[in-house]
Amino acid sequence: MKNSYKLKAAMVMILILTAAGLSACSSGETSETETTTVTVSAAASLTDALQEAADVFHDEHPEIQIDFNFSGSGALQQQISQGAPADMFFSASQSDFDVLVENGQIDTEHSKALLMNELVLVTPQDDQTVDSFENITEADQIAVGTPESVPAGKYAMETFETMGIAETLDPLLVYAEDVRAVLTYAERGEVNAGLVYRTDALTSDAVEVADTAPEDAHSPIVYPVGLINESENAEAAEAFYEFLQTEDALAIFEEYGFTAQ
Repeated sequence: MKNSYKLKAAMVMILILTAAGLSACSSGETSETETTTVTVSAAASLTDALQEAADVFHDEHPEIQIDFNFSGSGALQQQISQGAPADMFFSASQSDFDVLVENGQIDTEHSKALLMNELVLVTPQDDQTVDSFENITEADQIAVGTPESVPAGKYAMETFETMGIAETLDPLLVYAEDVRAVLTYAERGEVNAGLVYRTDALTSDAVEVADTAPEDAHSPIVYPVGLINESENAEAAEAFYEFLQTEDALAIFEEYGFTAQ
């Protein structure tokens, strides 16, 4: 009887130790699963399309988390130039992008002009003061992005210069920190008109597209994307960079009104 009792006790102890070992292994496996976070500095006009693309990418690569820093391309370029952490730059301005290439922070072999866009004149739904570029001078206030840091603002000013109305419009301009802020001003009826990208206008039911700026009135609206050389998450960043060039990703961008290069 004593031997039988000792045998049962030993078997129970073995089961307990085995269960504890399995639990420890399981716990160890869980702790070994790490998530890599890729930081993408991107033009504000890419917000909706890029977030959707990132969600699709994350479904395929659950071990990689994409975080975004959305703002005007000029402001983002300055941040990266001054050492702000970023793994990728997706710009709405070729000139701002080229600054980082010239500084050696992005290599041309790890960059691509991926998308194109259009500049449009939008008006609040209930405001008929302006209905085209031909009578834009009748507005009381016009929202544009700050030209020094917002590419859409630079394209707007180029358009006004080409049309010969820049000096007339100067006292009417309300400057915004990025193109989404311009759209917000128009949505709220705080201005009679605003200049945004077509892709931004398509996201809103509160504005109408009154007119499209002629392509030859401003510089080409190109969206280059590239990897930052000093990235601490180079492998994961490259995976997302490659994904953005796939048919699935480009189809998402096209749904939001962008044109693939």
